Amino acid sequence: MNADNTIVKQWQEQQALERFQMIAPLLEPGLDKAKKATLRRKIAEEHDVSLRSVYRYEKAYREGQFSGLKPRTRVKHRSQRLPENFDHLLEQAIQLRREVPERSVAQIIMILELEGHVAPGVLARSTMERHLYKAGFGREHLRTYREALNSSSKRFCKPHRMMLIQGDIKYGPKLPIGKNGAKVQTYLSSAIDDHSRLLLSSRFYDSQEETIVEDTFHRAIMKYGKFDACYFDNGKQYVARQLKLSLSRLGIRIRHAKVRSGKSKGKVEKFHQVVDAFNREAKLKDIQTLEELNRYWQIFLEEYYHNKPHDGIREYYESQNIPIPGSGISPLQEFNRDSRPLTYLDASVVAEAFLHHEKRRVDKGACISFRGRRYETLPGLIGFQVEISYDPADPEEVTISYPGVQPFTARPVRIGEYCDREETLPISIQACPPVSSRFLDALEKKHEQSREKMTDAISFASYKEEVAKDV
Repeated sequence: MNADNTIVKQWQEQQALERFQMIAPLLEPGLDKAKKATLRRKIAEEHDVSLRSVYRYEKAYREGQFSGLKPRTRVKHRSQRLPENFDHLLEQAIQLRREVPERSVAQIIMILELEGHVAPGVLARSTMERHLYKAGFGREHLRTYREALNSSSKRFCKPHRMMLIQGDIKYGPKLPIGKNGAKVQTYLSSAIDDHSRLLLSSRFYDSQEETIVEDTFHRAIMKYGKFDACYFDNGKQYVARQLKLSLSRLGIRIRHAKVRSGKSKGKVEKFHQVVDAFNREAKLKDIQTLEELNRYWQIFLEEYYHNKPHDGIREYYESQNIPIPGSGISPLQEFNRDSRPLTYLDASVVAEAFLHHEKRRVDKGACISFRGRRYETLPGLIGFQVEISYDPADPEEVTISYPGVQPFTARPVRIGEYCDREETLPISIQACPPVSSRFLDALEKKHEQSREKMTDAISFASYKEEVAKDV
C-alpha cells in the first residue's frame, strides 16, 4: 500500500509541475487583461487543452499555490446497484469473451441469464461493458491482441550477409529540377542488408515509379552479387509484376510484410532516421541538381553511415552472448568480415533479367513507335509484330526480336538529308535486276519441246509407209 501511495504522489507532483509550467507565463506581474486573454488562448492551443482548463489551473494555483495544481485522488466504491455476486459474474463474462472474442456484451449477459448466474434484467449492458473494458477485455483490447499475435513484430536478424535484403522508399528534399525551375519532390530508394545494415544500393530519384526499385536492385546485384531473398512492404512499387519477374529469373525469393505491421521492417525505419539527418543537412547546401544530391548522399554513406559503429549490430551479438570490441562494429566492418562468400552473376544474365519486354507492330516505314519516338527496324519486318526488349533506365537503345531473324538493336530514328526508297521496302517486294528474260526463256524451252514432238511424228509416218510397201 505504501508503494502505491508513493507512486500516486509522484504522479500528482508530475501533473502539478506540468500544469505550473503551462500557466507560468500568466503569473508574470503587470499583465493586463487583454494580454492575459491572448496568452490563455495561445497556451490552450499549444498544449491542446480547453480554455476552461487553463482558467481552472490558474485559479487552483492562486488558491493553493503549487499544491493546488495536484490532481485529486478519488476513492471509488462499488455501486450498491451491482449484485452481490458481481465479481463471479464478471469472471464468467471474461471467460465467455475469451472463448469467442466476437461475442457482444448483450450476448454475454443473455448467456449468464440463461445459465442461471443472474436474474433477467439485473445486469445493464453499459455496466458490464465498462467493467470488461477496465479488466482489459473490451473489443478494442482483443482486436489489438489479435493484431499483435498475427503481426511479425518480434525482432529478427539473419546470421549472415546476403541472406535477406530489405527495400523501401523514403521522401527526399525538393529540388528545382522541374520546368522553369519548379520544385520537384525526390525519393530515396534503398536496398539494405538485413545482417550487416550495409546499403547495397541507395539513390535519389525524381519519381517513385516501380522502375526506381528495379534500378536499385539491379545496381545492388551487379555490385554485390546474388542474395537469397528480399523483404518488402505492400507498396505498389514492390508488388509490381516486372520486379517479381526480374528477381524470380535470378532465383531470388520475394517476401512481403503483413499489412499494417510496420514493426517488422524496423531496420529500414531506423535507417530512415539517418536519412532524415542527411535531408536536414542537404537543405543547408542549396543543392540544385539530382546528380549533386546523389554525390553528397554517397559521401554521407561512405564517410559516416557505413563507418560508424551500429547499435543494432551490438545488440545482436550481445543477445547471442558473443563479445564484440568496445568501439563497436560498423556496417562496413560487419559486411566485410562475414564468412559467407558472395555469389556474383554474369552481367549479361543480370541485364537480361531486368529487361522489359513489349510487343510492337512495324509500320509501312519499317519503324516502330515506343515512348513517343520512332525506332527503325528491318524492311523485311513491315507489317509484322515484333518483340522489343529494353532497359527502363536507358530506353535509348532497344533490342528487337522476331522468329527467324537475328535479334538486333535499334535506336531512335534521326531524319537524314536524303530518303533511300530501297531501304524502306521489304526485301520481298524490292526491285531485283534481271539476269535474263524468264518469259522468252520459257517460250524457247517450250519451242524446243514442240520441235521434238514434230520430229517424232514425222519419223513415225515414214515408218508406216515402209511397212506398207513390204506387205
